[in-house]
Amino acid sequence: MYPLLFRHVLSRFDAEFAHHLGMAVIRVAGVWPIAPVVRRLTRPAPELAVETLGHVFPSPFGVAAGFDKNAVGVRGLDALGFGHVEIGTVTAIPQDGNPKPRLFRLIADRAVVNRMGFNNRGAEAAARRLARLRRGAAPGYGGAVVGANIGKSRVVDVADATADYVESASMLAPLADYLAVNVSSPNTPGLRGLQAVETLAPLLRAVREASGATPLLVKIAPDLPDDEIEAIARLAVAEGLAGLIATNTTTGREGLRTEDATVAAAGAGGLSGAPLKARSLEVLRIVRSVVPEEFCVISVGGVETADEVRERLDAGATLVQGYTAFLYRGPLWAREVNRGLERQPSGL
Repeated sequence: MYPLLFRHVLSRFDAEFAHHLGMAVIRVAGVWPIAPVVRRLTRPAPELAVETLGHVFPSPFGVAAGFDKNAVGVRGLDALGFGHVEIGTVTAIPQDGNPKPRLFRLIADRAVVNRMGFNNRGAEAAARRLARLRRGAAPGYGGAVVGANIGKSRVVDVADATADYVESASMLAPLADYLAVNVSSPNTPGLRGLQAVETLAPLLRAVREASGATPLLVKIAPDLPDDEIEAIARLAVAEGLAGLIATNTTTGREGLRTEDATVAAAGAGGLSGAPLKARSLEVLRIVRSVVPEEFCVISVGGVETADEVRERLDAGATLVQGYTAFLYRGPLWAREVNRGLERQPSGL
C-alpha cells in the first residue's frame, strides 16, 4: 500500500513538504487514544531490549537525528515501534536553515540529498518540549529513549563554538536521556573542521562537564580517513564519553544510479540512504576495533531492513539508527524491522 502511495502521490510533492505531511500523521499516531492502539500493533518483543547508556532501549533500532528536529513527533515515533528517538540537530540560537529547496530524493538510489542547515526552533524551545513530554508520560516518554543532538549555531563563529555547544548542553542535558555532539554535518560552514582532534578535545571536555551525569556521545562523518576515525574514537574514550555515532551524511556522489543531471540539480549537501551503507559499515568496524566492549557505538547510514540492522549488530553496533529509508518504507518501517529481528534465531 505505502509503496504505491509513495510512487504515485508522495513522490510528486516537494520532498520537504512531503516530510511535513508525514510528520503530521506521525504526530496523530502519538495522541491518546490512538497511541495505545498503534503501540499494541508495533510494540517490540521484550527480547529485543538493549541496556546501554544507563537506559533500557525497547529495541536496538531507533530514529536518527534530522527526522524530528524539534521534538514534536517523539510520542508518535515511539508508538510506531522505534526503540529511541534522537531529536535535533538543535542549536542554541533558533535558525531557519538554508534557503529552499534543500531536500531532494534520488529515488533510483533510495537516497536523499539534504542541505537543511540545522533548521530548528532553538535549544530553549526543545527543552520546553522535552519537559512537557517528561511530565506527560512514563519514564522514557512512554517507551522510547530520547537523545538530543546538538550543533553549532550558524551565526556563531567557529572560534566561539565551544561556548555555543555548552549553552545547548546546559539546557538539554537535564531533560535528555543522552546527548550527541554533532561536528560532522556538511551543511554548516566550518563545522567539520571541529572534528580535528586538537579542536575536538577541548570542545568535548567542556560539553561533558556541562552535561553532568547525562551520557555524552559524538557523531562523526564517513568521509574522514580511517586513521582520523581511529583517533577520534580513542579521544572519545579518553575524554570519558559514553559512546560514538557513526556516521553522518557524506559529501561523496560516487557510484550512484540516478542520472547525472538529476544529481547535479540537487546540488551540494549531505547524501544519505543506501549509497552510504558500505562506508558506514566500514566505519563501524574501525570504531569498534579501537574502543572497549562497553563503549556504546550507534551505527547509522544506509540501513533499511532487519537483515541490515542485524549485520550492524553483528559487526559491533550497540544500537542502530535509520532515517532515509523511512521515506521509502513508510510508517510501519520500525515494526517491519523489529518483527524481522524477532524472527532471527540468533537473538540479541
